Amino acid sequence: MKFDLIDLRTFLAVADLGSFRAASEALHLSQSALSRRIDKLEAALGVQLLLRTTRKVELTTVGRGFVPRARNVLNELENALVGIQEVSDRLSGLVSIACVPSAVAYFLPGVVRTFHERYPRIRIRIIDESSSQVLTAVARGEADFGLTYIGVNDADIEFTPLLEEPFVVAVRRDHPLAKQKTVDWADLSAYEYISLAQGSGNRFLIDQALAHGKVRPRHFCEVQHVPALVSMVEAGLGVGVVPRLAMPGAEHASLVSLQLCNPQVTRSLGLIHRRAKELNPVVKLFYDLLVSSAHTR
Repeated sequence: MKFDLIDLRTFLAVADLGSFRAASEALHLSQSALSRRIDKLEAALGVQLLLRTTRKVELTTVGRGFVPRARNVLNELENALVGIQEVSDRLSGLVSIACVPSAVAYFLPGVVRTFHERYPRIRIRIIDESSSQVLTAVARGEADFGLTYIGVNDADIEFTPLLEEPFVVAVRRDHPLAKQKTVDWADLSAYEYISLAQGSGNRFLIDQALAHGKVRPRHFCEVQHVPALVSMVEAGLGVGVVPRLAMPGAEHASLVSLQLCNPQVTRSLGLIHRRAKELNPVVKLFYDLLVSSAHTR
């Protein structure tokens, strides 16, 4: 049977008020829309619930018997929703997540916002550090789990990949490269280039990808963390290569992400946690939301 809860509400409104007109006003539906709702419910149940005449609406025998059942269904649903809301309101605790800075700017805030709306009493602590420090925080128990991009060889740490993320070219909208859909590494040599510093995990991935190539743009400035590089680009100091999640969406006023080719560079972003320690229920709520959010991107 295919019908919606609003179909039940519509039927009960007509049954209680004895009028399509009164029910349509109470539900803020047009009479034609209300009539379609009733027709849909009757078709789904395979019975006639209402007798319609030009002057009045009456319940059939089946309709009179269905009224208390429909009301019970709605009451049970409302009680269940209230119960869920009460559980959400009562949940409290602390979730500590260690996260690489490049995933904080435009990926993590949406997850934090949704989680806080659902569980307002649970506090969230974000440790935004380099990939090596994220691993250390998780291994030492300073963070419940970590969001990072370099797989680990530690037998005590489990890495769960979330998504494969490409590196992109970050430019201002008024930059000459912004007109191109794709950019080769060779194209970057003609412009002021800002690089990530030696020793950072993202720089390591870029150097690996360029190891066997002849083209390597020469930088005039280098920074330690990706958000700083994005800020330098936004200030008009040059162009840079960063992970896609570190960049704002297409609606941003001044920044554009361009596809990078020859060679492409990617990283595997994922979650790490200690194998021997099971996530507590409050932490698991945030962990699962993070996983589901990543899969929808």
